[in-house]
Amino acid sequence: MVEIPSRQIRAVYDDRVVTVYQAYSAAIAEPAARAGRFVPPFRRDRMTWIKPSFLWMMYRCGWAEKPGQERVLAVTITRAGFEWALANACLSHYDRALYEDRRDWARQLKESPVRVQWDPERSVRLAELPYRSLQVGLGGGAVGRYVDEWITGIVDVTELAHTIGDLARQGDDAAATALLPHERPYPLPEALGSRLRAS
Repeated sequence: MVEIPSRQIRAVYDDRVVTVYQAYSAAIAEPAARAGRFVPPFRRDRMTWIKPSFLWMMYRCGWAEKPGQERVLAVTITRAGFEWALANACLSHYDRALYEDRRDWARQLKESPVRVQWDPERSVRLAELPYRSLQVGLGGGAVGRYVDEWITGIVDVTELAHTIGDLARQGDDAAATALLPHERPYPLPEALGSRLRAS
C-alpha cells in the first residue's frame, strides 16, 4: 500500500481545470447551478472556502444535511486560477519555518486575499485520517477573480452526496467508495509546495 504524504492536495483535474466543492443553501446553489456561475444572493464581500476533497466537504456539510449546506456544488475552475490562489495565500496558522515571527505572519494574513489550511482528511465514514487535505479561503479581490474569471462550470452533486452517505451509513463502504469522485495527487509546482508547506 502506498503511503500518502501528510500534506498533499488530491483533486479531480485535467490539463485545464480542477474541481473544488462548496455547500450552500438552495437559495444560493440553485441559481448558481442554473447560471453556471455564482449570482446573487451569493455575496462577494464574504470569504468563500473551496475544497478539492469531496470527503472533506462531506464531513463539513454532513452529507448535505446541515442547515444552510443542503446543496453541494462541484465547481470546475481553471488550474491557472487555482494556482494563482495558492501563490497568493497565507497559512491560516503561524508556521515558524515560513514566517520571520508571529508579527510577520499576522501582517501577511491581514494583507493576503487567500488563506489556506491543512485539515485532517476523512474516510468514507467521515472518520479522521492520518493525513491532511487542503482548504482554500478566498477573500477580497480573490472572490471576484473566482466568480468572474476562474469558474468554467458548476454542477449540483447533492444527489451523489446523499447516495454515498446512505451507503456509508448502511456499512457498505465498498459501494460508497466506488461512487466517489476519482481524486489524484495534484502536481503542485515545487515553489508552491514550499509556500504551502506541502509534503
